[in-house]
Amino acid sequence: MSAGTWQLALSASLLAASLGFLLHAWVRSVREHRTAGTPLHRDFGLTMALAALFLAAWAGQALAEYRAYAQEQATHGEAAQPADYLAEFLRSTLSNHQSEYLQLLAFVTLSGLWLHRGSAESRDSDERMEAKLDRVLELLDRRPFL
Repeated sequence: MSAGTWQLALSASLLAASLGFLLHAWVRSVREHRTAGTPLHRDFGLTMALAALFLAAWAGQALAEYRAYAQEQATHGEAAQPADYLAEFLRSTLSNHQSEYLQLLAFVTLSGLWLHRGSAESRDSDERMEAKLDRVLELLDRRPFL
């Protein structure tokens, strides 16, 4: 087997495993958190809308990338091969997702470890609010009743 075939097989299996994990997590979440008697879209509409947007964007990427791939192959006088295109598409998809997930993971991890005063992600906002409430309650306790 050629290196491209191995790359295609590895990319396809990683993609299938990722999609399977996400689908399993969503189904488990629906089972655990769904309110009885309500339509599915009432409890999980955001997930469904984001999944539809993701799939539409992914399909758009696939069409645009196929067009570019076919033009490049035609420039070289070769026919567009579906297996070669699929390998290229999976490679670019995994590369794009890897960079996005690494960026998000770094943001979430660092915002959980370090503080930025006044940031919604920092813990200091809750601690300051609790301290202010404690001072107000202390002042109310000292106040004489009328």
